[in-house]
Amino acid sequence: MSDILDEVSDVIECQQCPWYKTCVVPLKFNVEDLRREMQRSMPGVPLEQMGGEEFYNLLSGTASLAQSMILEACSIFVRRLKSNPKLAEQIKKIMQSGGTEE
Repeated sequence: MSDILDEVSDVIECQQCPWYKTCVVPLKFNVEDLRREMQRSMPGVPLEQMGGEEFYNLLSGTASLAQSMILEACSIFVRRLKSNPKLAEQIKKIMQSGGTEE
């Protein structure tokens, strides 16, 4: 009985979520976001002196790669994937079949 209540609770929570129907989106950031994060994580290191254009190209490539590989997801979606390995397997099969159900 508690499983049913948990599922109903998740459905209600999901419909009220600001992510509703967009549970997963590509992470969006750019070179400046990376630069700010590096400055925050390495205080006192002058990033401007780190290779100039080569450094900028490295950050640009990193930002581009990350945008195609890293996703942002709603906490409800993440919780459901972690708690239900069969759900993750179903999503994997759908993705591997090109979105067509067999």
